[in-house]
Amino acid sequence: MQKLLLALPKGSLQEATISLMQKAGFKVRVDSRSYMPQVDDPEIEARVLRAQEISRYVENGTLDAGITGLDWVKENGSSVVDVAELVYAKQGMKPVRWVLAVPENSRVRKLEDLRGKRIATEAVNLTRAFLRKRGVKARVEFSWGATEIKPAMGLADAVVELTETGSSLRANNLRVIETVLESTTRLIANRTAWKNSWKRSKIVQISTLLQGALRAENKVLIKMNAPYDKLQQVTKILPSLHAPTISNLDSKGWVAIESVVDETVVREIICRLKDAGAEGIIELPLNKVIP
Repeated sequence: MQKLLLALPKGSLQEATISLMQKAGFKVRVDSRSYMPQVDDPEIEARVLRAQEISRYVENGTLDAGITGLDWVKENGSSVVDVAELVYAKQGMKPVRWVLAVPENSRVRKLEDLRGKRIATEAVNLTRAFLRKRGVKARVEFSWGATEIKPAMGLADAVVELTETGSSLRANNLRVIETVLESTTRLIANRTAWKNSWKRSKIVQISTLLQGALRAENKVLIKMNAPYDKLQQVTKILPSLHAPTISNLDSKGWVAIESVVDETVVREIICRLKDAGAEGIIELPLNKVIP
């Protein structure tokens, strides 16, 4: 049996990735002591690795595909196929920014003020490329962690650090002066694997199911019955992906209506639907929406 070697990220993205995989239809069991999780699809052989290194192993062919951040693909300079963007906000797989920040009391007000200064970061290559593009020469040093505190300790003049809300930077009295990169989680593939018809088909299947789960993230299916003479009033209220699905009931003069709508919209329209003539209104959660 052919197998696809798939990397899943360890660390901050792990829980969100496994949750998304399960919503897409793949049961993933991870032993805390193992880096080889069990997937209920016999055609997938999974590995758990740090997001920082996944793109390297996908690029060199050790792995066929993987889920990691665009930032680490760029940091490693990896030549891979960018198959799909995966933004799973409800579970924490949100867009993030790499920002250049300095202490609040620093005299640095703009990027050019950092010429000849020291910048601490885990994303050394991203930072150097950014500075090179802007024509600024500075000393970029790799940081093993606790990057935000290094300016206060006199170990750096500035940092390039990952942030979602900026709260950690503010807590360390840091001020953002530039955004270096905006990044999202991606499904990537090895270029040779992508040319293999079986592996490409399997990667596309995974991508389709993952994106279907993402599309369903904040949507529900709403179903109801209505008299035919009230159909226009009811459907006028209903938002939908395309148009509501309508079918005749056995009871003469009645129809069944269903539509996929945003979860937050339901509370606003249920009473209006009832007043317009709809009956038996039910709301159902969705796992996937495939266009």
